[in-house]
Amino acid sequence: MSTLRPAAFLDRDGTLIHDAHYLRDPALVRLLPDIAAPLHRLRDAGYALVVITNQSGIARGLLTEQDYLAVRDRLDALLAAEGITLDASYHCPHEPERSGPCECRKPGTLLHRNAARDLGLDVTRSLFIGDRFRDVAPALALGGRGILVPSLDTPSDEMTRAEHGAAVAATLADAVAMVLDHQAP
Repeated sequence: MSTLRPAAFLDRDGTLIHDAHYLRDPALVRLLPDIAAPLHRLRDAGYALVVITNQSGIARGLLTEQDYLAVRDRLDALLAAEGITLDASYHCPHEPERSGPCECRKPGTLLHRNAARDLGLDVTRSLFIGDRFRDVAPALALGGRGILVPSLDTPSDEMTRAEHGAAVAATLADAVAMVLDHQAP
């Protein structure tokens, strides 16, 4: 039996907060409704909470690394007000057309593997949750469980792909229930 903890690898924009597209102003960070309870359930079940987010706006010049950090700090503060502490946040600042290909941009798995190394995580027992197929695709490569939680920005073809290679849940709470209550997708 593994002594490593499982993680819930969570996308940020559209999964934890409203997607403001290239968010650079911390004042615009708004938690999605009803995310505190499922995050508490995951934490109580022994899951590390790790945000993995693509932030191509940095490479595009739409926000700076400092802007990203200020938004991350605001997210951390809003979650702390709900009694939730993230174990870590990782981001990819690249945009392939501008900065070339990289292994850290989801669906790449470098950030997930770095988190596993840094935090002592078992990726094969981990969850990969987000509102785009690229957020859940690393589960297919690393052996975890991917669950797509659609947002208004989720293309319907990505929902279909997730239904065949992962799972789809209407809300974060439903995704957590699927795993912790052993409900079928």
